[in-house]
Amino acid sequence: MKLPFQNPKAIQGLRTFSFSCAALLLALLCGAVIVAFSGYSPIGIYKVIFIDTLSSQSGIMLSLAQATPLMFTGMAFAIAYKVKLINLGEEGQLHLGAMAAALVGAYVTGLPHIPHVALALAAGIIAGGLVGLLSGILRTKFGANEIITSILLNSIITYFTSYLCNGPLRPEDSISPKTEAVLESARLTRLVPKTQVTTAILIAVVIAILLYILMNKTMLGYEMKVTGLNANAAKVHGINVPKIYLFTIALSGAIAGLCGAILALGVNGRYVEDISLNYGFAGISVAALASYEPLAVLLTSTIFGILKAGALTVDRTTNVPVELVSVVQAFVVVFIAAPKMVSSMFDGLTSLAFNKRKRSQGA
Repeated sequence: MKLPFQNPKAIQGLRTFSFSCAALLLALLCGAVIVAFSGYSPIGIYKVIFIDTLSSQSGIMLSLAQATPLMFTGMAFAIAYKVKLINLGEEGQLHLGAMAAALVGAYVTGLPHIPHVALALAAGIIAGGLVGLLSGILRTKFGANEIITSILLNSIITYFTSYLCNGPLRPEDSISPKTEAVLESARLTRLVPKTQVTTAILIAVVIAILLYILMNKTMLGYEMKVTGLNANAAKVHGINVPKIYLFTIALSGAIAGLCGAILALGVNGRYVEDISLNYGFAGISVAALASYEPLAVLLTSTIFGILKAGALTVDRTTNVPVELVSVVQAFVVVFIAAPKMVSSMFDGLTSLAFNKRKRSQGA
C-alpha cells in the first residue's frame, strides 16, 4: 500500500489544490493593492466581507443563497470539461430550464407538493439537456465547434424567453417582463424562514455526490476520463467517443437547466427576464478554481457566494464602491486563466523556501 506522499495521484491532487489556493491568495493580494491605491483600507474591506458577513445568521444565509446557483453552473461546466468540451451555453440552458419549470409550476394543477416540484424540476432538466444535446449533435454530426454553437444558442434562447415573458405569457396586470407566479405546490421549501436558502442546496450536494460516483465508480465515467485525456486513444480502444460527447454535454445542459428551475421555483417564484445574473458564465470561474472536480465546486462556489454576499454588505454598510469587490473576483478569473504564471510563481516560492532551509541546515 502506497503512502499518500508516494501516490502520484495524491501528489497531483495536492498540487492542484495548492494551485487553486495560490490563485485565490494572489487574487486577494492583488485586490488589496487595488483597494489601497483607491484610497480605502484593504483590511477594513476584507473584514467586512469575511468577518462581518459571516458573523451573523443573515450573512451566512445570504452567502449560501448566492452560492447555490453557482454550485449548479460550476458543476455543469466542470462535467463537460471532463471530456474537454467547453459548454458556454449555460446561460441559454438556464433560461430555458427556468421557463419550462415556471410554466409547469404555474399551469399544471391538482398535484401534491412533492410530485409537482419533481415534475417542474424535471421540465427544467429536460429543457436544458435538450439544448446541450443540440450543441453535441452539431459537434458530432457536422463538426461544428460547441463553443460557437452554444454561444449562438444563448442569444436565440434568451431572445425567445424574453419574447414570451414580455408578450403572450406576461400577466395582464403586470408591466414588468415575467410569467405567472408558480403555485405554492411547486415552490421549493425554504430551509430557513425569510431567506432564499431552499432545498436547492441539498439537491446540489446530492448531484455533486452522484457526479463523483459517476466519474470514479462506473465504466461510463472511466470512458469519459479516457476520452478527455485522449479522444483518439479512446477510439482505438473501442470507446464510442461521439456517444460520450453527446451524453456529457446533455448532462451538462441538464444541470444548467436545473439551475434555472431552482431559481424559478425557489428564488423568484416565476420566470423573470433577468433571472440569471450571469450565473452561467460565473460558473466557469467556479469550476476552474475547483480544478473541474464536482465535489470541489461546492467549496469554490461557497467562496464566490461569500464574496458576492460580502459585496452586498460592503455596499450597504460602507461608502466603498461595490465594484472594488468585483475586482477581487476578476483577479481570481485572471489567475485561473493563467495557470502557467501561477504555477511558476508557486514553484519559485517552493524552491526558494527549500533552498533557504537547506542552507540553514548546512550552516
